[in-house]
Amino acid sequence: MRKSAEEARRTRDRIVGAAVDQASSQGLSGLTIGSLAEALDMSKAGVVGPFGSRAGLQLAALTRAEEMFTQAVVAPARAAEPGLPRLAAVIDAWCEYLAHSPFPNGCFVTAASCELDGRPGELRNHLHDTVTRWRRFLHDQIKTAQASGDLAAPLDADDLVSVLTGIAMAANQEIQLLGDPTAAARARRLMHTALDNRRCD
Repeated sequence: MRKSAEEARRTRDRIVGAAVDQASSQGLSGLTIGSLAEALDMSKAGVVGPFGSRAGLQLAALTRAEEMFTQAVVAPARAAEPGLPRLAAVIDAWCEYLAHSPFPNGCFVTAASCELDGRPGELRNHLHDTVTRWRRFLHDQIKTAQASGDLAAPLDADDLVSVLTGIAMAANQEIQLLGDPTAAARARRLMHTALDNRRCD
């Protein structure tokens, strides 16, 4: 029984991994059971079975991509002190993630946001909640930095969140669409400059 459960887990992980790769290049809406079954040399029923439906598989792929982002960007930064040190660590990890994305088409969350922003449904709701938590995390680090006197108190934290997010999204486009090898380094410099410009004297 234990062996069967472990095999089922490995099979599920294998399917999700392939689904993330396919969705990264073709979008979540382009994720098809047939193409996955062919790529994995499995039956369609075997591919969709662990998830109950294609929608369940899409949600699993989106969740896996979000977890990969968290592991690459947020987890390393948690070793830094809350506030400005952690925010600076996040910027470094974020830009490294953009420069060396594990996905064929760059940041999965950014691509999914463009794909799903006008499509109501469970996937959009899930992504909305994920992006909201990410922005709240940035917001909280900014407020902590203000409370400790590292960043100017009159600063609107949401304004800085938008600045940092906008730079990251621009960098993703420059890397993926324009093929600019300097984009990630420029994004890192611009993000740190955005913090420096708001430091307390």
